[in-house]
Amino acid sequence: MPNKPHPIRGYAYIAAASLSWGVAAVLGRAAFTGRLLPSGKALAAIDPLILSQSRTSISFVVLAAVLGWRRGWNRLRVPGADLGKMALLGVLGVAASNYLYYFAIQKTSVATAIVLEYTAPVLVLLYMVARGIQAATMKRVLAVCLAVVGSALAIGIVGPGTLQLQRAGVVAGLLAAVAFAFYNITAHQLLTRYDRWIVLMYTMAAASAFWMVVNPPWKLVHYSGLQWGFLLVFAMVSSLLPFSLYFAGLQHLEPTRAIVSSCMEPVFSIMLAAILLGEVVRPMQALGIVVVLAAIVIVQLPEQAGAEGAMVEPIE
Repeated sequence: MPNKPHPIRGYAYIAAASLSWGVAAVLGRAAFTGRLLPSGKALAAIDPLILSQSRTSISFVVLAAVLGWRRGWNRLRVPGADLGKMALLGVLGVAASNYLYYFAIQKTSVATAIVLEYTAPVLVLLYMVARGIQAATMKRVLAVCLAVVGSALAIGIVGPGTLQLQRAGVVAGLLAAVAFAFYNITAHQLLTRYDRWIVLMYTMAAASAFWMVVNPPWKLVHYSGLQWGFLLVFAMVSSLLPFSLYFAGLQHLEPTRAIVSSCMEPVFSIMLAAILLGEVVRPMQALGIVVVLAAIVIVQLPEQAGAEGAMVEPIE
């Protein structure tokens, strides 16, 4: 029988996923500034589309091989209707959010892209309230607002030259937020019936197939061995590990709590960059970290009886 939801475990999974994404952000930044390589030479630039495609495709190949070997392919089959939902989750959720986020960074700045993507908690709350799944309690509204404001402060949106607005980049950032909200909600629904590994495998399979159509594999042959080595490590740290942890968290938490807790990602990115790369944390960024932590504490506070939406029973 499935175990009962365990909120503390769910928050731990989400925090670990956010930490992994934070490590990935620092890893990417270090690689492209030359700090990753002992020789001091910068890694040659990799297109955002390739970065999105490779991290998903490599993760799928590794995960499918492990699951097929450990469980057998017959145990991985799912009905066609749910397979279609997982395909939508992979294309409109994972692939779209990844690419649109990197595209927004390319066209604007990291700060602008993160702020736009992390309006997703607002979208999740609005959806849950509109569907009658949750009530718009003062605690939830406050937690979501603090999460968005805290993320904006943490990544340094306040200060000279930090906000860069370019129409294509802004649109991409907002669409990334929609995709981020979509996969939080859809993944949570699918996890009521399947364990996270099956959902993750088919999600990544769909995203990988989509990228193969958009950008056929033979266009990737010009990358060097060093670049492929980086992409392999980056796929594990930025995709397979954090998504498996995040989906595990969604088995224990409803989408609003999960996505508010995910705002730890920019916090971890900033702290790791300060520790490992020597980047300076300004006072407003420190304030933003405190605000995000406050949002996560608030969203964990218990609701009144009947105010909480149905929880997913995790499949272990």
